[in-house]
Amino acid sequence: MQTVSTVKELRERLRTERAEGKRIALVPTMGNLHQGHLRLVEKAVANADFVVASIFVNPLQFGPQEDLERYPRTLAQDQAQLRAFGCDLLFAPSEQEIYPQGRDGQTFVEVPAISDLYCGATRPGHFRGVTTIVNKLFNLIQPDVAVFGRKDYQQLHVITRMVEDLSMPVQLIGVGTERAENGLALSSRNGYLTDAELAVAPRLYATISDMASTLKSGGQSHANLIEKAQQSLERAGFLRDYIHILRRSDMLTAGPEDRNLVIIAAAYLGAARLIDNIEVDL
Repeated sequence: MQTVSTVKELRERLRTERAEGKRIALVPTMGNLHQGHLRLVEKAVANADFVVASIFVNPLQFGPQEDLERYPRTLAQDQAQLRAFGCDLLFAPSEQEIYPQGRDGQTFVEVPAISDLYCGATRPGHFRGVTTIVNKLFNLIQPDVAVFGRKDYQQLHVITRMVEDLSMPVQLIGVGTERAENGLALSSRNGYLTDAELAVAPRLYATISDMASTLKSGGQSHANLIEKAQQSLERAGFLRDYIHILRRSDMLTAGPEDRNLVIIAAAYLGAARLIDNIEVDL
């Protein structure tokens, strides 16, 4: 596996692969890779001839009080893992390479409405940063397919909207959430949790799983179900952010007549903000 850090190097290498008619896949990441990321690489390898991963801690998707400076950066370890899982090329640019006009001078790409809800309400501007960097990576790499994790359910929905609205010739593949044996969704931010908090953290997924079971059995309003879940998490030591029961089709609030749902949740535990989701078919 080769690692490149400039746009010039990236395009020169991809020009050769594209000239040979190879199907190119992209796996965008911020590094500090775990098994969930590597499952994305495996999926990319199965769906393309040449796999590009990117590692870029994107400052535009971090808020002023968020963890940009302390976000873990583990390039050497990440390179070894990507190589072992069949990645062909790693693009690991500097901030200057990606945003030569600076953060304030960058042209933005934004998906309206949905970007301001849920995680977007808690983290204003977050999804504008996500869609801007993903759009830029799509332009630089021109992948035939791009692979994303479904743990960031809203993110995948927003990116899908961007691809559809802008008629981008990219096939998106979503991969299910990779979990520890206790159900905790794997995340780079799990490293912020203490041992005691790691023992509590699986309660988030257990709570929304209980919600899913209750929805399937019927007989309880969504509002009551959500509030009981929030209270249960608070008793376990979480600080609430949100829990929503949504239609999968458009990620808007589900009504009693809707059958294809997703429960999305975010909560704070110590220094970490954890997110999770579960799909429910009634």
